[in-house]
Amino acid sequence: MNTKRISIYKSSRPRTGTRSRRLSKRKKYFIAVAGNIGAGKSSLTNLLSERFGWKPFFESVADNPYLGDFYADMNRWSFNLQVYFLSNRFQSHKAITEGPESVILDRVIYEDAEIFARNLYQIGKMDERDYTNYVELYKVMTEYLRPPDLLIYLRANVDTLVKQISLRGRDFEQGIPREYLEQLNTHYESWTRNYKLGPLLTVESDDLDFVNKKEDLERIVEMMGKKLQ
Repeated sequence: MNTKRISIYKSSRPRTGTRSRRLSKRKKYFIAVAGNIGAGKSSLTNLLSERFGWKPFFESVADNPYLGDFYADMNRWSFNLQVYFLSNRFQSHKAITEGPESVILDRVIYEDAEIFARNLYQIGKMDERDYTNYVELYKVMTEYLRPPDLLIYLRANVDTLVKQISLRGRDFEQGIPREYLEQLNTHYESWTRNYKLGPLLTVESDDLDFVNKKEDLERIVEMMGKKLQ
């Protein structure tokens, strides 16, 4: 499968029309948006959902019973949080693959294990026993899941992430250390470099404003069309 990265720069000229229309007419798509905390996943998921009429699935935050506790005490709550995310995303992923409509998913189950749980283990916030059990559970679950038709990775530097986190104003996120975001970025680069489950589109989002600038969104749509044709 084609897993070549594609970077998007502001000098690119958007071309709309044929590819985006073809993209929206296909019987069923499963698109996933991946990226670090504050990278813009939910915003892009929402925009593409509205653009093509795809059903969106967003990361569960408001009803997460562990997230606030986790950021206050990572050692105590890391395993609980990761198992909650794993269960929640498995259910969403399974529903997506079984449904008849095209869908777009904000964050995929693979990120939980390849990025967040791995990082927590490596920095000593999850002990080896919990991590081993978590990984075995993850392996069993993902055997039953179909990978996305396209994975969109929003790459952003830590300055961009910190700015976005501040702007959206979630109290439990305001104390996230820069070092933690840097560690996650390192894992994202390793994971996407070795991603073999399907087509991968890497979007350099530091210089893009796809929320407020239509032309930036069109550049992403064009590259998606190239990957999915």
